[in-house]
Amino acid sequence: MQLRCALTGVAAITLAAPLQAQAVAPSPTPATAPSYDDIQLFYLAHPGLSVWLANDDGRAAAAKIVALLKESRIDGFEQGPQLAASAALALTRGSADDDAIISSAWVRYVQALKAPVKGVTFGDPTLQPKPPTAGVILSAATAAPSLSAYVDSASAVNALYAALRRTAVAQGQQDDPHVRATLERLRIIPATGRVILVDAASAELTMLQDGQPVGTMKVIVGKPDFPTPMLASTIHYVTLNPYWHIPEDVARRKVAPIVLKRGVGYLKAARYDTFAAFDDSAEPIDPASIDWKAVAAGKVDAYIRQRTGPNNMMGAMKFGFDNPYGVYLHDTPHKDLFKKPVRYLSLGCVRLEHADQLAAWLLGHDPAPSPDSPEQHVLVEQGVPVFITYLTAQPEGETIAFASDVYKLDGGNADTKAIASATTKAPS
Repeated sequence: MQLRCALTGVAAITLAAPLQAQAVAPSPTPATAPSYDDIQLFYLAHPGLSVWLANDDGRAAAAKIVALLKESRIDGFEQGPQLAASAALALTRGSADDDAIISSAWVRYVQALKAPVKGVTFGDPTLQPKPPTAGVILSAATAAPSLSAYVDSASAVNALYAALRRTAVAQGQQDDPHVRATLERLRIIPATGRVILVDAASAELTMLQDGQPVGTMKVIVGKPDFPTPMLASTIHYVTLNPYWHIPEDVARRKVAPIVLKRGVGYLKAARYDTFAAFDDSAEPIDPASIDWKAVAAGKVDAYIRQRTGPNNMMGAMKFGFDNPYGVYLHDTPHKDLFKKPVRYLSLGCVRLEHADQLAAWLLGHDPAPSPDSPEQHVLVEQGVPVFITYLTAQPEGETIAFASDVYKLDGGNADTKAIASATTKAPS
């Protein structure tokens, strides 16, 4: 299977692998116990220090750690219940090493929450989780005004994670594969700052400020056979009046047969220009010089770019970011498709219901493109992380709502009848 999306710039990008194999982040491994030195060196550097057992606030925090560890299989931390028993004993036993035992359990839990997440490609490596050292974790604990509040904050991860975890525990759904997979993917979402979250499972985009939704919109994502990959990257600019660089396989399947039937005059009517290649210095070539029969047969590639305008497939703007798949967010002239309840219709890119609203939120003002100037790049100050993910379980009141597992990543079934009805009529 190949994931083919409209080009982000001048180069074609092909993914010749299923979605499950797209990750560059290593699969998470069970957290190993910190070495004796990791914990003991911290205590040796702080003679006489008791992190958890010095006062009532610390003991309350330790009790919260025990409760978290008892339920930590939901976090993917299988050793948690065993550590909970050791930490609970340390709370009451009165031995010299009790505080260190609680610290060791807490360090392992925090490191598990920061472990790599499988299936995600990091176009921006700085967004990839890195498990902190024991010294960093325990220093944060000792510096906290309230240990109890610190444990609450660190274990919450972010507002989305905390809400789903809390609801799943209350409903006894800790072992549901959709819940656990969704929680794992949510672990990489920052708890603070501005964040764009695209959920391919529900085909929805959410703008987050310090973990709280400040705007949502419908999106169109990849078809089941062209799934939108899970990505984490950063948007640094908005492109106004973008070109559409047509992927070569789309040129072969959709454009070449029409040219053969109607002649190269069709290209002019569709505002298509042909090139010898996609690069910054490429000049247009005569479409009559191209062997369109060979293009249709897949023997020759045709490099076609659609000019800007109201019918451009990119719409009025696009939002590019580093990733190896040529995937990005963009506007679309086909707004009617957002009325569909099932929106798995693209070749992997993400089409936006309200691209102008996203641009205004990113830029802090309404975009004002010059109508005669194509490919205008407007800087987004400081950059905003974008996470394209796949959330098949989300809290809805006191219960959990489950999305159709359209990409079949979480052991569930997709609504194949509804998807087929939507995709067979969708444009490429």
